[in-house]
Amino acid sequence: MNILDKIVAHKRIEVAEAKAKTSIADLEKAPLFSRTTLSLKNALTANGASGVISEFKRKSPSKGIINDRVLPEIVTKGYVEAGACGLSVLTDTEFFGGTFVDFAKARTANPATPMLRKDFMIDEYQLWEAKAIGADVILLIAACLTPAEVRHLGRQARELGLEVLLEVHDREELEQSVCEYVDMVGVNNRNLKTFVTSIETSLELAQRIPDEFVKISESGLKDAETIQQLRSAGYQGFLIGETFMVNDNPGLALKELIDRFQPVGHS
Repeated sequence: MNILDKIVAHKRIEVAEAKAKTSIADLEKAPLFSRTTLSLKNALTANGASGVISEFKRKSPSKGIINDRVLPEIVTKGYVEAGACGLSVLTDTEFFGGTFVDFAKARTANPATPMLRKDFMIDEYQLWEAKAIGADVILLIAACLTPAEVRHLGRQARELGLEVLLEVHDREELEQSVCEYVDMVGVNNRNLKTFVTSIETSLELAQRIPDEFVKISESGLKDAETIQQLRSAGYQGFLIGETFMVNDNPGLALKELIDRFQPVGHS
């Protein structure tokens, strides 16, 4: 059993426990459930956009503790002030050290910034959870969903007013899972089964992603040269977490990176 299989198996137990505690009807009563969601797709394609989606991540299965000394509200506010187009906040506790509390603090600190609930979505119940905590975007990982599940969850997310980021790792996942209920396609340069990272994954798939989808490169992005290379290949979004989180001041690390490349529309 690889790490992705372990995560999904644990997630099924988590979701069953959550359903037993809180009904969908109760989630719909949450104060943030009725808020108008923000578009990450629009934020990434706006003139002058940096294209960076900055992530708050305490730990990961491959690296262990990355940074457990910082507060989500301070880090995410620093990201936005530095020029992030959107925020990604982990809500998986067991493997990534994230919580709904982290998400709530980031949401309160950044009411005008699109936010992705970063988690392993395997059940439509989690979409209602995402809406209830104030998420704007949800992640569907092709490696742990069938194409039919991607369609079903994507359609339901759309009905709830949430944007959908489909994450793929190879050509087969892309061709089988991309559908009309997806807004953005993210290419994860880290193989979730082996945790080996290669930017070549994004470069290989760039031209295979239909142009109607905003293209996002994820994982292993560390320098301005790589971002420029990916932008030239057609990517408009860059999801970056660990590169910033290893610093005591992740927001400053983002600012220094943006200063080294030109946001879209800037001469």
